[in-house]
Amino acid sequence: MLHGFLNIDKSSGMTSHDVVGRVRRLAGQKRVGHGGTLDPAATGVLPVALGDATRLLEFLVEGRKRYRALIKLGVVTTTDDAEGAVVAEQPVPEIAEAELLATLATFVGVIQQIPPMYSAIQVGGRRLYDLAREGTTIELAPRTVEIDQLTLLGWESPLLSLDVTCGKGTYICAIARDLGAALGCGAHLQALRRTAVGPLTSETGVSLDALAADPALLVERLLPPESAVAHLPRVDLDLDAARLVRNGMPLALAEPLVGDTSRAHADGALLALLRYDGAVWRPFKVFSWR
Repeated sequence: MLHGFLNIDKSSGMTSHDVVGRVRRLAGQKRVGHGGTLDPAATGVLPVALGDATRLLEFLVEGRKRYRALIKLGVVTTTDDAEGAVVAEQPVPEIAEAELLATLATFVGVIQQIPPMYSAIQVGGRRLYDLAREGTTIELAPRTVEIDQLTLLGWESPLLSLDVTCGKGTYICAIARDLGAALGCGAHLQALRRTAVGPLTSETGVSLDALAADPALLVERLLPPESAVAHLPRVDLDLDAARLVRNGMPLALAEPLVGDTSRAHADGALLALLRYDGAVWRPFKVFSWR
């Protein structure tokens, strides 16, 4: 069984689940998962985990994400993107670049954002997009999200392009929606490409077509499982300490480590993730890589 991560450059028209299905067939194994869902129309970086690396996906996708977004002003849709039906159209006023930059600046930082109705958030055990398709509208509470930067790449009315860096849980289509509201003309997300998820970038991505054309690429482009936790402090264990960890026993480490989570290696391979409880380090994920 293969264990590791593929940096898939997803093409438009595929769901994230479609990508997982293709990788399962190419790899000949069932244990495959993805992190950081991309809508079918969006393209770019989609992390795909194989084997026991699926247990590390949460650490890979909790990092910053980066996008190239094309926003169309003057048109509001049911889904806040180009896939939805048009519900309102307004003339786009003359907007100076300075005004646009000042408005964009209000979205940078820790902000409150209302998720779109057409999202995978669950309410009462049901996905919002299923409720929305039935015509049910729910008043959603705002969520705290972090937007590190919104760089204006181009502006020619009614289209503007942005380079966005943000934390997890941020909806780019909601940025488009709220930007249009702030400018008084409405807007929706016309196109989206994700250019980075944590350490994975679109420059190093591989397409499904390339993997299908050259099966050897599946192994060549497979990133090691520890790449998801490379940011955590590392401790190398001797045989006795490794035996304890494999049996789920805690360790009292002599060397100080920064933070309360670390990665333990034995014989050069990632063995476990450890969490400090104030006295000892306890393993909470242990790997065998068989």
